[in-house]
Amino acid sequence: MKRHASQPRRSDEPIWWALFSAGGVCFAVVIPGAILALALLPVLDVITADNLSYARISGLMYNALWGLAGLAFVGGALCLPLFHAAHRIHHGLHDLKLGGGLVSKLLCYGLAALGSAAALWCLFAV
Repeated sequence: MKRHASQPRRSDEPIWWALFSAGGVCFAVVIPGAILALALLPVLDVITADNLSYARISGLMYNALWGLAGLAFVGGALCLPLFHAAHRIHHGLHDLKLGGGLVSKLLCYGLAALGSAAALWCLFAV
């Protein structure tokens, strides 16, 4: 299909802005809750060491009922902040006139995708 001169070119920015905002929400809501549950509550003896044992957590993660929610939580807590940071770096380079073109976009988002793939691979490899 041929594009007319008056038609605007499609942009991929909405995809990156969606990942940026999801990563921001993850930073603001999920990560503080995880820090509270995994770092502060055990110190205050609200959660016992048995509740956070490897056998119990891995049993929840790979259970058919809770597994999808657990994988979504861990995947979101690992992957979305990477894309949030990549978007900030990409647009920061653009603002500083140090990048912002295709190379910067491929480098920033490519490293976020590579880090996400590595984190998910480690999650499934266990």
